Amino acid sequence: MTDCNPCSTPVDTQAKLSEDAGPPVAAPTAYRSLAGRTSHMQFSRSVFICMIHDPREPHLTALKRLLRYLQGTMDYGLLLHRSSSAKLVVYTDADWAGCPDTRRSTSGYAVFLGGNLVSWSSKRQPVVSRSSAEAEYRAVANGVAEASWLRQLLAELHSPLAKSMLVYCDNVSAVYLSTNPVQHQRTKHVEIDLHFVRERVAIGDVRVVHVPITSQFADIFTKGLPSAVFSEFRSSLNITRGYS
Repeated sequence: MTDCNPCSTPVDTQAKLSEDAGPPVAAPTAYRSLAGRTSHMQFSRSVFICMIHDPREPHLTALKRLLRYLQGTMDYGLLLHRSSSAKLVVYTDADWAGCPDTRRSTSGYAVFLGGNLVSWSSKRQPVVSRSSAEAEYRAVANGVAEASWLRQLLAELHSPLAKSMLVYCDNVSAVYLSTNPVQHQRTKHVEIDLHFVRERVAIGDVRVVHVPITSQFADIFTKGLPSAVFSEFRSSLNITRGYS
């Protein structure tokens, strides 16, 4: 596909692929090989790898779109710049019940240290979430866990953080749960994540803050976005052209 027409985004805004969508591919071995070669990509891992056992034509079309996006962005790279700030900032998001077959949600986070993107993730949640707040809170817990590990690493490198880590979430209920000391009946099944995040908030390591969806950069790891929004968020992650 070296001569293919590039795509502006890796997936379209309606990319909800079920396991039995369309006819089987003519060459399933070639699909598996191609999907395996893209398994290092965060978004690819949660969308295409789960379709390996019985690939269908829509899966192959979506995979080819991803390759077309890569073809058009081969000269893009992650820019790291010198910064006097040592603040950890995390953006977390979840696409609630995004998988049409299992109804499991996709979690994503982006961790910035001093304005530089240093860690990111996109993966299916291991269990089905009963509400969007639950899915978002699991994403918050994943982001807090990663940021806590980075905080500990910085301390071991004799560069401890002087301020609390900021965790941005666009779900008001999830933000409220991070500080609410009451264990409600409807949240008992996420009790471990609740206690983990609340403990970090209580000791002052973390602050969970609401962010509008227009500034939720982690959206890029959980769902298909319109071209203009995708380009804006990609730029906010310090992904720039000029690395060929």
